[in-house]
Amino acid sequence: MDIRLNFIFVLMKFLGKKQITGIGILYPEHEENVGTLWRSAMIFGVDFIFTIGRKYFKQASDVFESYKSVPCFFYPNFDDFYAHLPYNCRLVGVEMYEKAICIETFQHFSQSVYLLGSEHSGIAKKVLERCHAVIQLPKGSYNVAMAGTIVLYDRYLKNQWKGADYES
Repeated sequence: MDIRLNFIFVLMKFLGKKQITGIGILYPEHEENVGTLWRSAMIFGVDFIFTIGRKYFKQASDVFESYKSVPCFFYPNFDDFYAHLPYNCRLVGVEMYEKAICIETFQHFSQSVYLLGSEHSGIAKKVLERCHAVIQLPKGSYNVAMAGTIVLYDRYLKNQWKGADYES
């Protein structure tokens, strides 16, 4: 396990947080999408974000300084990322896929890491098959940052309805 993620996981458990959430993009093509997703992650109380295959560098347009609240990890490839998933976290792919569950009926895991695909190529089938679950959004194709924001909002709403320990 990546020692950085292990530290975050142990710290959150020590502080009594019952849910651990991460979100990231596989081979992101546009830095603006990573920045937008980072801001959404901060707003919805996500514990960390990540990129796979392409590093992200802080943008001057990050007026909320999301990097001070939510750490961003980089993994050179999917196998490295998968080897460093936090213990007991479920990997949830977000993709248009024949075996995907509609987000409307999906029950989010308390320990979740959401994986979004590249803006143009999505998530490869061999990666989707390694996910614990795959969800899809209704009605078409979305910008990757928008798709991530919708997933986080859905998680937020469903946790509010359940009365879950969700910290925003």
